[in-house]
Amino acid sequence: MSNTTRAAIWMIGAVLSFSSLAVAGRAVSTELDTFELLFYRSVIGIFIVTGAATVAGTLPQISLNRMGTQLLRNLAHFAGQSLWYFALTVIPLAQVFALEFTSPLWVVLLSPLLLGERLTPFRLMVTALGFVGVLIITRPGAETLNRGVAAAAFAAICFATTSIFTKRLTRDVSLTGILFWLVVMQSVMGLIVAGYDGQIQLPSPAIWPWLLWIGLAGLIAHFCLTKALSIAPASTVVPLDFARLPLIAVVGALFYSEPLDIYVFAGAAVIFVAIYLNVSNGNVN
Repeated sequence: MSNTTRAAIWMIGAVLSFSSLAVAGRAVSTELDTFELLFYRSVIGIFIVTGAATVAGTLPQISLNRMGTQLLRNLAHFAGQSLWYFALTVIPLAQVFALEFTSPLWVVLLSPLLLGERLTPFRLMVTALGFVGVLIITRPGAETLNRGVAAAAFAAICFATTSIFTKRLTRDVSLTGILFWLVVMQSVMGLIVAGYDGQIQLPSPAIWPWLLWIGLAGLIAHFCLTKALSIAPASTVVPLDFARLPLIAVVGALFYSEPLDIYVFAGAAVIFVAIYLNVSNGNVN
């Protein structure tokens, strides 16, 4: 079996997991608000991460090293997740995913500020091309710009910031340490913002399976994506990740009666070209 085939198999797992998160998020939103969802997801994640680390023998790798960077990373990630799950409830799923794919473009723009990397004319050109795709998707105007679009767009910026801080952490912090502080810090953040009014909704028995899957699917998705990137070049993996868009568009059309918007696919195609040009030239980090 070739490396490309193996990477494709892992990416199928990532695509299905990421897409199922959107479906589960909508199902849970009928009872829980976004912050309650994130609180329960993070608490579930604590058990999953510590259990997996115990089995793998990596618990001793958890330390207090780089806690300032950990906090900044998790603040950005918590904000991104909050905006992403909110966007899922107010705009079509395909539009959320298409705008999420701009995250690598924001990494290109933010890396010189946060990592000291050089912004070359080529990177600037293809990033500008990517944002042309954003304009195609959003078609700025009174009828097309709304809080859901804004939430999805800002979520992509938050995810890009998360990626940059993750890169800084991986220089001297283990994966177990990063994941552990992710779920611990975000459970505290979720508790604070979900309980600011003195009330936190308890999930009904019907919603617990969805919550458990949300807690597990995110870890599965990122594990599959990491495995794929360890096997094949990013220029092979990134196009496979874009399979999420047509899949979630079909899910939205079949289960939520969402229209298949040609502008979303056209804009996403432009974003894909921009990201692919960056990756294939070794410029996406």
